[in-house]
Amino acid sequence: MNAVRSATWAGIAAILLWSSLALLTVASGALPPLQVLATGFGIAGLAGTLVTASRGRTGWQAWRVPPAALALAVAGLFGYHALYFFALKRAPAVEANLINYLWPLLIVLFSARLPGMRLRAGHLFGALLGFAAAALLIAGGASATATGDALAGYAAAFLAAVTWAGYSVLNRRFAAVPGSAIVPACLMVALLGALAHVAFERTVAPSAGQWIVLLGMGLGPVGIAFRLWDAGTRHGDLALLGSLSYLAPLLSTLLLVAAGRAEPRWSQALAVVLLTGGAWLSMQASARSA
Repeated sequence: MNAVRSATWAGIAAILLWSSLALLTVASGALPPLQVLATGFGIAGLAGTLVTASRGRTGWQAWRVPPAALALAVAGLFGYHALYFFALKRAPAVEANLINYLWPLLIVLFSARLPGMRLRAGHLFGALLGFAAAALLIAGGASATATGDALAGYAAAFLAAVTWAGYSVLNRRFAAVPGSAIVPACLMVALLGALAHVAFERTVAPSAGQWIVLLGMGLGPVGIAFRLWDAGTRHGDLALLGSLSYLAPLLSTLLLVAAGRAEPRWSQALAVVLLTGGAWLSMQASARSA
């Protein structure tokens, strides 16, 4: 039980780190999304490699993972972040970010398919509140910026939510794989991102300030956060983590508004209330299932 509790706290720490990702993404400015992805994961992979090397032979042995586990991690990390960065570059930041944060609710719903998990009415009502929040955000954001780019960004944010929820639940199947195996996955994501960037985007030289942003992103929400989340989704209380993940959109929205990176609107506040209410209902349902 202590191991489950520790893993759950690790997942919560990852959630807190992720609350800074939207602000860092917006602060990266005009840098293309795939370039941001490749650079952020390159920094995360390099830092992880240095830690692995410091552990000697034991560290390198942890990189030996089943191909299926590595493929899932690469697909989940690359797919989610490519969609997420695209969404925040094309659509209003707060709206796209909150739509993306449907993934905690989707985790709760998807986790009902796992052995020993049970879907209750509270989970379903929580999901309905979450989707109502998404509809409100799209309607409110579309009234402010009714452009094709914005709508594409909203769609990418929703697909990002589905991708991350699916990855988090499927990752449960590889509970025996060492957490440090996320490092080679980060390196492969960086390589895929670089190849896609060269193929589809024009490189923009980062300024000194943008390099600081990318470094913070690579070491924090794109770095250690994945190691923590990896432990949480494999060994912690997955339904509870899915519910507590609603701390991230609340904190993330507050950071964006406080930093002057987003204009506050009533629809955003109401959406946060709906998302938080959905989280509370899901948490209560998870507690009854325990």
